[in-house]
Amino acid sequence: MVKSGGEGLTTLAVEGGHPLVGQVEVEGNKNSALPLLAACLLTEHQCTLTNMPRIKDVQVMAHLLAGLGAEVYGIGTTTVRVNCGGLSSHEPDRRLVGRLRGSVLLCGPLLARRGQVILAPPGGDFPARRTLAAHLQALEAMGVRRRPGTGPDYVLEAPDGLRPTSVYLEEASVTGTETALLAAAAADGESEIRHAACEPHVIELCEFLSAMGAQVEGAGTPTIRIAGGGVLGAAEHRLEGDYIEAGSWVVAAAVSGGEIEVRGVRQRHLEPITAVLKRMQVDCEVEDDVMRSAASRPVAVRQITTAPWPGFPSDMVSLISVLATQAEGRTLVHDWMYELRLFALEQLSGMGANLFLCDPHRMIVDGPSPLTGRTLDSRDLRSGMALIAAALAADGVSRIYPLETVERGYAQLVERLGQLGAQIEAKKD
Repeated sequence: MVKSGGEGLTTLAVEGGHPLVGQVEVEGNKNSALPLLAACLLTEHQCTLTNMPRIKDVQVMAHLLAGLGAEVYGIGTTTVRVNCGGLSSHEPDRRLVGRLRGSVLLCGPLLARRGQVILAPPGGDFPARRTLAAHLQALEAMGVRRRPGTGPDYVLEAPDGLRPTSVYLEEASVTGTETALLAAAAADGESEIRHAACEPHVIELCEFLSAMGAQVEGAGTPTIRIAGGGVLGAAEHRLEGDYIEAGSWVVAAAVSGGEIEVRGVRQRHLEPITAVLKRMQVDCEVEDDVMRSAASRPVAVRQITTAPWPGFPSDMVSLISVLATQAEGRTLVHDWMYELRLFALEQLSGMGANLFLCDPHRMIVDGPSPLTGRTLDSRDLRSGMALIAAALAADGVSRIYPLETVERGYAQLVERLGQLGAQIEAKKD
């Protein structure tokens, strides 16, 4: 049963004890969609992106492009066409920038097209802890200067244009690597990016830039070379399925005692997730881009540690922590990449989970623990989805607020949960 209505921010009421059962198909990778949209700014020709996820973050990025003078068609659908023939501004809407950390990806293309950019401090999850150091390092190596005395805004200038460079990134940042790639595609000559991120969404950006006319080598390795500076043309690209979304649905089904079939994601992208799930004796298999999970009795594992690709992704750590509350035994969850992600899961203690937060990066979870419904705060995208999973496993009703935080990365969430058998009610405040 699904109920909804009204305006404003949304509270999702979830009645626990109803297993998720059925089939769901994931859309394109959220972490690919944002850099691909930013890349459209590099050309005056129309670009077409298909299998786009119908999520709030994509809508925000599309509106940012439109505010800069681009023509964007298909916002809110799975096919988005972007024409950036005429740009009228180098200052993205600061209100929208404050909602989306991925807005930093606009810097390279705007510096290439306009010679300057004024960017308000990007928002999104954990803005105070996730700096732009890797982005600024790459841009400064390409001749970009930050104007001093401009407060918290990033006022960047490339008066002599972007120049090719050889740069070693101090951090293998995904969006930092993408910023470097976007800028290098416009720099006249060959650039080399070392200690580059290797995630599948970085590879997708490299493929899209190649389709536009740039020459890219080494995608998926720590060293990427890109020959830029030529005229970039129209391009089309179909996004690959979101493996984090796929893993999220499987965990939600597992903790609720359900069975699920997830379609639309590549097997090799799921391996870092399924390896951990199988260690926890979750009955899941992937064949022909279809992931199937049967009802299971999960067990604890000694330690789960996040790592850059192809390690266990930090975006899954909140969900795997909820799974650990329902697993037999003790698990140490270690997310060394981000400091604040585990803090949001302290709320599980109020539901009855037996967990101990050692420090900002480590948490010990003992299970299985019976959970009881309560009011929960979706402080960030991934922990919000994890709390929904916990609510599905709990006794009684939980209320998660605001739902919009989770909808930043999960398309048609209320409808999909209802179709899988969840007893939920979405109510606008």
